[in-house]
Amino acid sequence: MPNTTLLIKNGQIINRGVITHGDVYIKNDLIVKIASKIDLDADTVIDAQGKYVMPGIIDDQVHFREPGMTYKADIASESRAAIAGGVTTFMEMPNTKPSALTQELLQDKYDIAKRSAYSNYSFFMGASNENIEEVLKTDPKNVCGVKVFMGSSTGNMLVDNEQVLNNIFSNVDMLIATHCEDEATIRANRASFQEKYGENLNATHHPLIRNTEGCLISSTLASNLAKKHNTRLHILHISTAEEIALFTNEIPLDKKRITSEACVHHMYFTADDYPLLGNKIKCNPAIKAAHNRDAIRAAVLDGTIDIIATDHAPHTIEEKSKPYSQAPSGLPLVQHSLNIMLELYRDGIFTLEQIVDKMCHTPAICFQIGDRGYLNEGYKADIAIVDPELEFTVAPDNIAYKCGWSPLEGKTFKGKNVNTIVNGKIVYDYKTQLFRQGCGERLTFDR
Repeated sequence: MPNTTLLIKNGQIINRGVITHGDVYIKNDLIVKIASKIDLDADTVIDAQGKYVMPGIIDDQVHFREPGMTYKADIASESRAAIAGGVTTFMEMPNTKPSALTQELLQDKYDIAKRSAYSNYSFFMGASNENIEEVLKTDPKNVCGVKVFMGSSTGNMLVDNEQVLNNIFSNVDMLIATHCEDEATIRANRASFQEKYGENLNATHHPLIRNTEGCLISSTLASNLAKKHNTRLHILHISTAEEIALFTNEIPLDKKRITSEACVHHMYFTADDYPLLGNKIKCNPAIKAAHNRDAIRAAVLDGTIDIIATDHAPHTIEEKSKPYSQAPSGLPLVQHSLNIMLELYRDGIFTLEQIVDKMCHTPAICFQIGDRGYLNEGYKADIAIVDPELEFTVAPDNIAYKCGWSPLEGKTFKGKNVNTIVNGKIVYDYKTQLFRQGCGERLTFDR
């Protein structure tokens, strides 16, 4: 095929902790030149005057529900929503139906993504109490990690056998990502609240049932196992102030053996939002009291928590409208994570450079993705172009999630991703409502 070229002109380029004015020249799938001014012919030219040009977001935790729950979402629909939000790469969780507990089932998901994804992709191998032999077959060069549910969530993948956990942590030589909530604590809390409130149990009780103690017990166990076996551990969706003490900012990220992630909803919503939003923000681990949100923000800022992601987890509005005890946990976020972070930027909490670092750079370092996550010459051309002045209100007619709703509906944001480039191809254009499929690639890892 003939070479294709793309030139982005006059952008405010956000990369490696600085913002510079300049141009980006792309040939085929690679960034080949970045300079203050580039005078080269190109097949396509984008004038980014007044706009931010940043690496595409790498979201290390999403649930796209395929196979088995495609009435909620699928890889095509949710990766389409992702590129609308400037997310060029996703890593998807194994708790589908069937769960990705064998190499064959894991490969099935990769095959679906190859046919239908709008962005780059990787899928976690799932661990259970019975499948250690399958887990150990996982190739660290082309699979992002092994997922261990140390707390129950959507699907039946709870790993609660101590011998099994020791076996996994001592034998798996690639990144292990954990959902940490202590099941015994949660069960006891749930029984107590059910007895006390009965039919009046509601979403305001969720952070008290899935409480700080439950998170801290499990995260501490995971951390201790990792230290015992020198495991490469990544603890997902930190939701409490108390867990932050398990991590450090005194070691460079590429040298850390234990890393962590914060999700946008735990930095945006608080327990005070349950009376209005109810089950729409019911998720595991729970959104908790405001002091946790503030502590998580501070830990992200000082490098104690390493990555910002979404835990995008859609359900139908009919499912979320059921009584609290019957409504599933999870909320859709992948289209709007950058909007949330831009609001926190406007509120003076994060800088633009910090947002790019935590959503683009650090996921690439943490997962050892060698050629993405930065605007560097020679790197894959995964890019988001953001109009900082464009305002829009989240509404059903602009929500790309298959589930069709968002807890942010009615919220007006300032700042909108207007172009997304994946491997050198324009896959999303806000003005023309272009969505282009089939340009994404399976991630590989420098391990």
